[in-house]
Amino acid sequence: MHSPLSSLALLTSTLACFAAENPPLFLNANQMSIVTGKPSLVLMSGGSTHIPVWSMSGGTDGQSVGGVITGLPPDCGGVKVEITVTTTDPETSPALEDVYRVHLSQLVEGAPFTERHYLGNPVRTALPAAPFHSRNIVLESYYEVVPDAPLMIRVQREPADPADTFTKPTGLAVVKVTPVKAPTRAHVVQEAQGYNSWPMLQAIGDKLVCVYSRGSAHTIHEDSRATYARTSTDGGKTWTAETLVASSPGYGDVPVGKGLDSTGAMLLWVRRVGPEWHEDLYRSTDGVKFTLISTPKLDVRPVQITDVFAVPSVGLMALWFAGNYGTDATNSWGMVTSKDDGKTWTQTPIESGLPKEQWPTEPAAVYLGDGKILAIARTEMGGPSTVRSQFQMISTDYGKTWTRAQTNISDVAASTPSLILDAKTGLLSLYYYQRGKGGVLRRRVVEPKHVFTHPLLWPVSEAVATGSEIAYDAGNVNTTVIGDTHYLSFYSGKAPDTAVLVSVVEAPGGEGKK
Repeated sequence: MHSPLSSLALLTSTLACFAAENPPLFLNANQMSIVTGKPSLVLMSGGSTHIPVWSMSGGTDGQSVGGVITGLPPDCGGVKVEITVTTTDPETSPALEDVYRVHLSQLVEGAPFTERHYLGNPVRTALPAAPFHSRNIVLESYYEVVPDAPLMIRVQREPADPADTFTKPTGLAVVKVTPVKAPTRAHVVQEAQGYNSWPMLQAIGDKLVCVYSRGSAHTIHEDSRATYARTSTDGGKTWTAETLVASSPGYGDVPVGKGLDSTGAMLLWVRRVGPEWHEDLYRSTDGVKFTLISTPKLDVRPVQITDVFAVPSVGLMALWFAGNYGTDATNSWGMVTSKDDGKTWTQTPIESGLPKEQWPTEPAAVYLGDGKILAIARTEMGGPSTVRSQFQMISTDYGKTWTRAQTNISDVAASTPSLILDAKTGLLSLYYYQRGKGGVLRRRVVEPKHVFTHPLLWPVSEAVATGSEIAYDAGNVNTTVIGDTHYLSFYSGKAPDTAVLVSVVEAPGGEGKK
């Protein structure tokens, strides 16, 4: 049992390890000017206190202000951008939200200033319970920078976003820019020769097992696509020679989920796509030799079955999703369970007939204890609004019933989640790769009780790795843990050649592998 204060201290120290060593830089309201629309520079007053702010409308879309930051330190790899906003309106309430985003770019010599433009993700937050209270809102936790180049910042409110429910003006007082160091470089598992992708990572004792697929392109059905494995006993620094896991004639073999059985052996779901569509389950005790133990016949054909985890009184559990990625409401998700270490499986649909905007895909789940399960799922929605946010699904009765809700995790783009619950600290780490512009592998750390019934309260993300910015030629993080160290596998490159990588990150509140 951990006290709230000790858990908070662990969480604070975890975030501090990624914090900047350089002092922040600021833009106050008088140092910014209108970029778009007609926002007003006004004084928000309370008694004898008067604060210059940019009044951002809660009803008129397209208002933004901006400024330029200079003097970034030479050793910074990126910046964190946050704003301070306030309101004097008596209608403010925590039941209401507003939404902001940031545009970032740099004036790099010899390049157009549009080249490094980054459209930030919409960030939603609840308003304070009373007027005159200020809020500090992180709009971007990591934007990679050229240290000696001026940084252009443009902040806009998004009253047209469905999450912005506060129709009154708010006041933008300050923009804060904090220099941060670049994340540590990842280890290479498989060089970028061929399209190596969709890795699964599992610890068997102190050994890391990385399973991945290789083909000629971002395809799952080509006959040349096979599944391979490598192992590491030195924390991912070096890897054994590649071994073949599955290469089915006429089919493409792709690993889609992993876990452990009750004996500690590794289980691996491999999706086999060709003339038919199958989900094969393999078992391995050493990460080298894999034996096929099951190809379950399921009433609903999953797109994929994801990571396996244990649930008391249930056995092994894995979540699945099914659908066609189209606009018709034919999508679903559910779970499969096994009481015999994966030899046989029972399928249970949880939600069916879902439209694309309500469809949770590629879910990751953890058992929290006392019958509670928490899962995070990817969204297939695009577009620059909070509709493109990950889903959270919870159960309080060992998976018999579930509740799904949208989260405030919007710095995503086809971002597959992966979860680690640390036994020592009780802290939950959510990892996901933001595809496209930015190319950032992010982590959010939280005490599960703070978000279990409050999915809009996930804390700010931090960058733990970077990769390719080519949208679908990088991503799909999958994680495992050994002691106080988290290991994160993902792929990155440029078609037709992508590499499989593993990043090593200290567990929140832990000492990590040296």
